[in-house]
Amino acid sequence: MAAPAVCPGCGSAALVQDAHYAQQQLVCAACGCVLAEGLLTTTYTDEEHLREVAYSQSTGQKEQLSRCLQRGIRRVQDLCKVLQLPAVFEETAVSYFQRALQHPSFHAVSLEKKELLGGCCVFVTCRQHNWPLTMGTICSLLYAKQELFASVYLSLQKELELSVPALSLADLVKTHLNSFRLFQHAADIPAPFVEDKEKMITRTMQMVELASETWLVTGRHPVPIVTAAAFLSWQSLQPPARLTCTFARFCKLAGVDLPPPAHLRLKELLEILLRMASQLAWLRVFKMDKKTVVKHIGDLLQHRIFLLKNAFCREDEEEQRALAEGSPGSAPAAGGAAQEKDCPSKGKRQHEGSPRPLLPPCLIHPRKRLRTAAPSASDSAITGDEPISDSEIEQYLRGPEEIQAFRRAKAW
Repeated sequence: MAAPAVCPGCGSAALVQDAHYAQQQLVCAACGCVLAEGLLTTTYTDEEHLREVAYSQSTGQKEQLSRCLQRGIRRVQDLCKVLQLPAVFEETAVSYFQRALQHPSFHAVSLEKKELLGGCCVFVTCRQHNWPLTMGTICSLLYAKQELFASVYLSLQKELELSVPALSLADLVKTHLNSFRLFQHAADIPAPFVEDKEKMITRTMQMVELASETWLVTGRHPVPIVTAAAFLSWQSLQPPARLTCTFARFCKLAGVDLPPPAHLRLKELLEILLRMASQLAWLRVFKMDKKTVVKHIGDLLQHRIFLLKNAFCREDEEEQRALAEGSPGSAPAAGGAAQEKDCPSKGKRQHEGSPRPLLPPCLIHPRKRLRTAAPSASDSAITGDEPISDSEIEQYLRGPEEIQAFRRAKAW
């Protein structure tokens, strides 16, 4: 191919040969435009066959990047392709990875953490763009432990000062239900078990919101709750054909794993539904159990706010009741308490019939206390006659609010 006579950019004829990294380039002296570049051999195989490659396709272009950075960028790009992320996500994740490797905090970390650093950059990018992606998905693709991945992720967020919004429960429900196999007809799925995707997502969202309002989500792993809510929603959409299906069979047909705590979350949701059904007028004539209440989930969710208010007394009502019981002029209340103390079975029946406060399950069903260790010789030598300092005495003094809180806790 003949060299151009003039520069196509500025039209100047001042073209010179310039040697750059031992290769010849045709450069315009007026504007600096590179018109033609030389050819280099990069591998022994190319040299044996007398093949030449362009400099832009050779390893000389990337010699400024370290081997660790090149490998990490390729890992980030491959991960974005597997997750089918947009090109903008890939560029942002690569820029985060380059910033992280340049930060002094990540210079001396282990190779395993550096490999997880690319996954953390992809995870941060997806969260910032409101793309539903869980940490478990990234860890399964990278074959990494969630504890180690979480530590690298927190370090990346702290050192680079990244603002990462939390994944909402609605996005998690949609992401988790997208992997279900119950939305399309298949040979191993009975026809009555196939459900419309939008209907199931809508009903599951309502069930998860109910669980969130009744303290079933706080401090718990979200996947077992979403799985239990999806099972109840799926049953309630066509109860006659699906009530006989077990939770384990549902997960097997849906193609998802059954988390171990999911059975407990299912039991707690059914207890809440039974409590709400006892307050619905047209359901009081029926004898509700854990199977028949599933048929009326639609009605219970429709009147959710009203039923929760009637089924569970609020905290302010409990405070008023505690004040009435603790006031000196409330003799009937004290007599009732004494009568309940003398007759525990009667007090228990009254307590079960009255609406209980809306409390977390850990307070309603507390775990058994661990066994205390045997007292040591120094502890057994304490007689109780030791002097108490003024600062220690102040710790035992209670105000009116603490006294009321202590009475409520003692009553429960």
